[in-house]
Amino acid sequence: METDSLLSSSVNTAPGDYGSRSGAKHERTWGRRRMSYSVAGESCGVERDTGNEELYIHQAVVFIEDAIQYRSINHRVDASSLRLYRWYYSRICQWGLGLTITVLLLLAFVERPSSLSVSSDPRYRSPPWEPPCGFTESIEMVCLIIFSLDLGIKSYLIGWEEFRKNKWLIGYSVVILVSVIDWVLSLSMLCDEKLRVRRLLRPFFLLQNSSLMKKTLKCIKRTVPEIASVILLLALHLCLFTMIGMLLFAKNEDPKKNGEWEMHFRNLPNSLTSLLVLLTTANNPDVMIPAYSLNRGYSIFFVVFSVIGTYCLMNLLTAIIYNQFRGYLLMSVQTSIIRRRLGICAAFHVLSCHGAQQPAAEHVRLDSVLDVMKRVKMKSYYRAAITLEAQQYADVGYMDREQFRRIFDQLDKDRIKEHPPLPQYNSPVLQRLQLIFSHYYLTIIGNAVALINVMCICTILVINSEKSTLERDNYTLEIINLCFILYYLFEMCVKIFAFSWRGYLSYRNNIFDGFLTVVLLLLQITIYATYRLPYSQWDPSSNSVMSLWEMIRLVNMLIVFRFLRIIPDIKLMALVASTLLDLVKNLRAFAGILVVVYYVFAVFGIWLFEGAIKPVPPMSMQSNNSMENITSNFSMECGTYEQLGYWPNNFDDFAASIILLYDVMVVNNWQAFMEAYSRYTTEWAKVYFVCWWLTSSVMWVNLFVALILENFIYKWDRSHSCSVTDVEKIRYETSVQLIFKEQIQEPTEEELLCQLHQHPHLHLRWTHTHLEHQQ
Repeated sequence: METDSLLSSSVNTAPGDYGSRSGAKHERTWGRRRMSYSVAGESCGVERDTGNEELYIHQAVVFIEDAIQYRSINHRVDASSLRLYRWYYSRICQWGLGLTITVLLLLAFVERPSSLSVSSDPRYRSPPWEPPCGFTESIEMVCLIIFSLDLGIKSYLIGWEEFRKNKWLIGYSVVILVSVIDWVLSLSMLCDEKLRVRRLLRPFFLLQNSSLMKKTLKCIKRTVPEIASVILLLALHLCLFTMIGMLLFAKNEDPKKNGEWEMHFRNLPNSLTSLLVLLTTANNPDVMIPAYSLNRGYSIFFVVFSVIGTYCLMNLLTAIIYNQFRGYLLMSVQTSIIRRRLGICAAFHVLSCHGAQQPAAEHVRLDSVLDVMKRVKMKSYYRAAITLEAQQYADVGYMDREQFRRIFDQLDKDRIKEHPPLPQYNSPVLQRLQLIFSHYYLTIIGNAVALINVMCICTILVINSEKSTLERDNYTLEIINLCFILYYLFEMCVKIFAFSWRGYLSYRNNIFDGFLTVVLLLLQITIYATYRLPYSQWDPSSNSVMSLWEMIRLVNMLIVFRFLRIIPDIKLMALVASTLLDLVKNLRAFAGILVVVYYVFAVFGIWLFEGAIKPVPPMSMQSNNSMENITSNFSMECGTYEQLGYWPNNFDDFAASIILLYDVMVVNNWQAFMEAYSRYTTEWAKVYFVCWWLTSSVMWVNLFVALILENFIYKWDRSHSCSVTDVEKIRYETSVQLIFKEQIQEPTEEELLCQLHQHPHLHLRWTHTHLEHQQ
């Protein structure tokens, strides 16, 4: 399909001083290292049997794979452990583990209370399918067994000493143990227990399986104390204006002037809630209207509150969250960069004695490097780039430490997609046609035709908007679409002629365009075969699989969707679209944290509020029950949960809980949910909703926006001098590590050797030359 090379000028970072350890601290560290000293003049840095050279190649392969994936190299390095290690991190094993985590998390939709019903509205919801006792529990036990095996393999590979230092693995074992105990209790109670503690612990399995997710969580944990001062200032602002509001809108002898007091400032909890919601602008200007109707001067109170709280303090909070989190994220990313450099350094020292015949050899053989690169699991274009870089030293036959490190800089470079050459035609006429059809103007004409097609569809939709299916002129619309689709087919064919099949498919927008063109052509053929067009003698209400109007609507939707082909041809739109795709691919860890937060709050919501709100029964069936009367009264009050018909938004099952939490995160009318649940349960219910608002809308949404900005700015800075064609050709490497890489200092060789000496399983011997250089 295509060949790939790497953008050679994408990374140009020179190594610099790293870390903050003093010389004294280095000396103390040396005293604790487990080392054996070699005799003077000996060059080998690893204790080894000269007859087992295959092991050393295998060790180097694993270290390079660790570097590529930013993994720690502190694991066993004997032959059997390395085979187990590579199998464990193989694609099929990791996909299986990820599938197990997904299945375990999805059990919440099937378990009681089950979400397997068409509607979540308690007024219309049919009884959902409830799995028999032991069904979901059996699946859950299989998942727990897999996690136990995972824990055993990880613990064995890193060793007992490293296991005791790893808090995540200790927590992993505790969570599995608690889950098994809770599982046994559940079966002993015939699956009729209300609280399942293990449901709350399930997101832990998702967290511990991603190193970047753990780093993100650690950064968030460190960020929370930093923003406490602003949160306190925000709370002080809220309390101060609450007291002023209660003084301004106190109860009056004239009932006509008590509107603001009755609705928003009757008591302290009511006043705090009203102003807190106003801080999110969800009830603006509703909260102000009763007082503003009496005296326009009261608007000053609400305007000043909003300006200070919403536009100053909230935006200041956003800036502090972004700045502090970004700082901690830089520290975590720096750890990942060290892991990559350490893995490369370890591979060099493992290979440096492979076949060494002379003393004090500070190099690796080129054939050993090429052998390692053949075995490493990595993307083919990076393997080709590194191999090509290494072959520059073929005349010498070996590489020193700096040369070895430099060839792996290719991992940090952007991928350039090279399109296949144009086909060669002998005929002058065909050559002229190829020149015409391969010109960029053909794409511009195609975009213009697509725009005209969309405008025609829009015009006909406006004309037919008030007409029924029988009154619509489907014949005219079908003929118009046919003409445009024939042009699309012509455009696709001439591009294939000009670029060849391989060249045509090497462009992503051509794949998108061609696929939709083929689908549209098949739909047109189906319409002609079914309804015998152009004869307009069909029954619009035909009972076939799809009526003519439904098929035309599908064609129109595909034509409108095809108009997205213009995105790659507009530089800024192409960057925005690629930024969104990169967010999906490379910032999954942050989305994973959001999944964890949603999951935990949804489980808590079900525990606290399941079945709390009952729908209003018909008037003829209402009894003298006080709660039914209260519900009926509030169903008539404007803006309440009952009057707005928010019945499907509840905590009666897991899926409904997720949607309700999303609605609160958007903060539009979120006060209706908070007020309803506090009225049906207790005033303390407001604490739950406020905590969710702070976590989702204030913390997470702001962090996600900040990361979108980082991703876009990173790509914009690297592509502002490129043309539209270059933007399409270059596939930027936008992992979190590379986004922040230019702002991180590279570790020095001394720092890497210092850490390499402390490897718990790779016992090193160093010459006196090494030691004097370090000390």
